[in-house]
Amino acid sequence: MIAIYLWMGSGFINLLLNLYHSYPDNWSNGAENMIKDVVIILASFELIRVFKSYLLMGRVKVTFILDVALVVLIGELISLWYREYRMEEVILSMFVISALVVLRIITTKFSPDCSET
Repeated sequence: MIAIYLWMGSGFINLLLNLYHSYPDNWSNGAENMIKDVVIILASFELIRVFKSYLLMGRVKVTFILDVALVVLIGELISLWYREYRMEEVILSMFVISALVVLRIITTKFSPDCSET
C-alpha cells in the first residue's frame, strides 16, 4: 500500500510539474497529459479500494472490479478526443461502457450483501 501511495504521490507531483512547464507555450498538450494523468490516478484509487476490500473481507466484490474497468475505459474514451479516431472506436467504447454500467447496476441491485427489510 505504501508503494502505491508513493507512486500516486509522484504521479500527482509529475502532473503539476508538467502542467507548469507546458503553460505558456504548449497548453493543449499539457492539458491532454493532465487529463490522462488524472484518469490514471483515479484508476489507482479504485485499485486501492479493491486491494483494501480484499484485505478486509478476504474477497473482492465484482462491483469494485467493474468500477476500475469503468474508470479506465472512460479515460480511454476521453483520450480519443486528443488523437485521431474512427467513429467505430468511439461507438465500440460507448457500447462497452454502457454494458459495464448495466452490469454495475445489476450487481448492485442483486448483491448478496444487501438485505431487504
